[in-house]
Amino acid sequence: MSVPQLNEEHRGEEILAVFDTAFGRLLAADPAAFRVKFRKMAASAFAFYRGTAGLFYRDVTEDPEFSDQRGGPYLDERTSRVWIHGDLHAENFGTYMDSTGRLIFNVNDFDEAYVGPFTWDLKRFAASIALIGYAKAFSDEQITELVRVYAVAYRERIHALATGAKRDEVPPFTLDTADGPLLGALRVARSLTRFGLLDSMTEIRDFERRFAPGGGAVELDAATRYKVLAAFDGYLETLPESSLARPDSYRVKDVVGRRGIGIGSAGLPSYNILLEGNSDALENDVVIYIKQAQTPAVSGHITDPAIRDYFQHEGHRTVISQRALQAHADPWLGWTELDGAGQLVAEVSPYAVDLDWGDIDDPEEIAEVVADLGRATATMHGAADDQSGESLVPFSTERAIDAAIAADEEGFAPLLVDFAHRYGARARGDHQTFVDLFRNGRIPGL
Repeated sequence: MSVPQLNEEHRGEEILAVFDTAFGRLLAADPAAFRVKFRKMAASAFAFYRGTAGLFYRDVTEDPEFSDQRGGPYLDERTSRVWIHGDLHAENFGTYMDSTGRLIFNVNDFDEAYVGPFTWDLKRFAASIALIGYAKAFSDEQITELVRVYAVAYRERIHALATGAKRDEVPPFTLDTADGPLLGALRVARSLTRFGLLDSMTEIRDFERRFAPGGGAVELDAATRYKVLAAFDGYLETLPESSLARPDSYRVKDVVGRRGIGIGSAGLPSYNILLEGNSDALENDVVIYIKQAQTPAVSGHITDPAIRDYFQHEGHRTVISQRALQAHADPWLGWTELDGAGQLVAEVSPYAVDLDWGDIDDPEEIAEVVADLGRATATMHGAADDQSGESLVPFSTERAIDAAIAADEEGFAPLLVDFAHRYGARARGDHQTFVDLFRNGRIPGL
């Protein structure tokens, strides 16, 4: 399936304009971090797509070839105002241990979460599947089938939730309920240990655990350490009472700066804090991180001031969104401020394993995984509504989405299939344009 070809020079200017808006200030402050980020993005069209949510939202709101501004059959006053993940692609799924101690496979990485049209999540995911399928040399027909499977699974789960399905009819993906690669990821997560994580980041000195030098750890001067510890005190006030079972758990043992975090966080300050944990035993120590939260790409295209004004800052937004979208979220999840900027605080989890697409090549196995991810997406959208404890979305999202899809049942899957093929082609072309810009020194500031 084809997408109208843009003049490469014109498209290059559009890409650079989006980069300036999204990264300009951070790039100017830390060009070395962005050289690393952009090298990673240059590696493949999918890596480029992962790192350019801002470009995606520019296209789905401003480009007539991809825009939702005409509304469409699935967007109304309610379904345009759903809590969304904001960067839902095929690699933003993995394992975590929830607040009840159960290993879950689900959506992860909520840095871009916001309130907006539910179809934006679905389209962003569908295009990512087209990119993965293309990279695995799947035919257009095979890619069409994968996106259709995702759409059908999402539709069925939303309908089940909207019509009152019982908890045991829509269970989370756990060691007892998952299969295939999802179960594989959960089993890998179960084999990991807190001691293994601590051994990779810390050492024992004078009978106490401390961060080990090197490996991305940066020693802090006294003034910065003081500011980070003051921010930590503010963070403690944002935790739910259920997280404060043993006050000594929060005794700080060490603090370091951190380099080398992911593609989406280039140039953002980050710190690790070593805490006592739930007992005096050294193997139960906990590592949390404080990271400056970013402005979500989607927020620049949502004009409702009630949404913008709901959040104190980006750290608050990230945490409130994750708690809304993810049942039983990380008990260490909270927010704070540092140097006037909102910060996200969460545990460096020993049990986090991302879904690895590298070893999933059989089309039938991929279809089973994609169906599970469709169900996970629907469950996420259904979680964040009038039952989530937040007042920003005061209605049942699953019922609103179910009713919207029911109005044009036959068009739902074809809409996502068509978008996936066309935007996948656009992203592959954009990736080549980006590589040419980067290698020829045309990205300002690098």
